[in-house]
Amino acid sequence: MKFNERIRALREDEDKTQSDIAKIFNTTQRKISRLETGESQPTLQDIEQYCLLYNKSADYILGYTDVPKPLPKK
Repeated sequence: MKFNERIRALREDEDKTQSDIAKIFNTTQRKISRLETGESQPTLQDIEQYCLLYNKSADYILGYTDVPKPLPKK
């Protein structure tokens, strides 16, 4: 699964809209849409925000693994 597919699936699993995510990230619904369709590539900040929001490792968010590991505790 690719990044764009993963973030859409995670959002839908929580019954959130693109607008909901945009508000959480203080951005526009259009930006979330472009990330989810693969029209634009995520920045490091985008990846970090998704990791923190869903408490998942970057390798899972980026689609490198299908094992949803939580973030390590600090």
